[in-house]
Amino acid sequence: MTRYESAKEIYASIGIDTEAAMEALANLNISIHCWQGDDVTGFEGAGGASGGIASTGNYPGKARTPKELMADLDEALRHIPGTHRLNLHASYAITDEKVDRDRLEPRHFEAWVQYAKERGMGLDFNPTLFSYPMAADNLTLSHPDEKVRRFWIDHCIACRKIAEYFGRELGTPSLCNIWIPDGYKDVPADRMGPRRRLKESLDEIYSVELDSNCVIDAVESKVFGIGVEAFTVGSHEFYMNYAAKNGILCLLDNGHFHPTENVADKIPSMLLFADKVALHVTRPMRWDSDHVVSYNDDLKEIAAEIVRCDAIDRVVIGLDFFDASINRVAAWVIGVRNMQKALLTALLTPWEKLRAMQDEGNFTGLLAWEEEMKLCPVGDVWNEFCQRHQVARGMDWLKDVRSYEEKILPERA
Repeated sequence: MTRYESAKEIYASIGIDTEAAMEALANLNISIHCWQGDDVTGFEGAGGASGGIASTGNYPGKARTPKELMADLDEALRHIPGTHRLNLHASYAITDEKVDRDRLEPRHFEAWVQYAKERGMGLDFNPTLFSYPMAADNLTLSHPDEKVRRFWIDHCIACRKIAEYFGRELGTPSLCNIWIPDGYKDVPADRMGPRRRLKESLDEIYSVELDSNCVIDAVESKVFGIGVEAFTVGSHEFYMNYAAKNGILCLLDNGHFHPTENVADKIPSMLLFADKVALHVTRPMRWDSDHVVSYNDDLKEIAAEIVRCDAIDRVVIGLDFFDASINRVAAWVIGVRNMQKALLTALLTPWEKLRAMQDEGNFTGLLAWEEEMKLCPVGDVWNEFCQRHQVARGMDWLKDVRSYEEKILPERA
């Protein structure tokens, strides 16, 4: 008997079908963020990230060109089971001409569409409202200057049209998510004014009607950021209400909340009032530090809420981390595989049994079962899943990534 066959019997004894769990996981797409590969630099030639965005570390060999970034992505995808999506920022336009962000067009992303088509992937998209001269003071859509607001409104409209193009070309809707760095370092004299300007800007952005079969709109909140510690215009309360009123998605980034908040706990509440919820999954360490996603309790709880709420088709999962202190390809592989492991763990949990114990008030049994489940052989099912998708089991993938590093990355010095 193989280890998987033994695990299958163990799970069957508690009413779990491991085959069904692996099938569900195979159909679950994760949106993989391109910006891990180059420390959120992009292809505009403007240098590193700024405006509250920081990637720490200086590991050698980061991608410098579209060709290098695509090659690194391909290497990562070789070691990630299943077919997934790719998440782009507007600053990753591929063009030979200088194009201001408010003038971006679908043609500037044709190379990415071709890349996605060849790999059977969907594309998601984000306007880039940071690391740019017009965002130098950490104010964009809420800026007091109408000219600055006009620039960023036009940028966001252009990006929504690009996302619509992605969805039309690839046959799967593209999530277009707006995050802004707007806020103040010290306590503001006026909180209502900036938020009113943000609301008016968003109203104009979303007044442009696009094909809902091709683009899904989302707004992303944050509690604070570097340089805007005292006041963030796009707070969770602002965006949650705006999204609910306007029929768009509210995106939860679990690095964008107070360290004592349980972001997983927000998911079922959001799902009761919205058709879908979008996530950016990261690993905050005391703040929005965007460490590589770890298979920890926070991640497992997020995955658990998605599965036990029967919301696999209602939660759009994207990753958002950028660690420049380690091999960037390995960071992708570790992060995506950990998200999948957490989802598989949730899929292998007898939620109906546990839910019944809770409703019956059998909290002794509930705790005992929850603790016992921690020792179930999820790793054996995971290895079987990897083998069926023809990717390395366990740590076998790392030697291939090291070989890629030794052959390819020194050429970028």
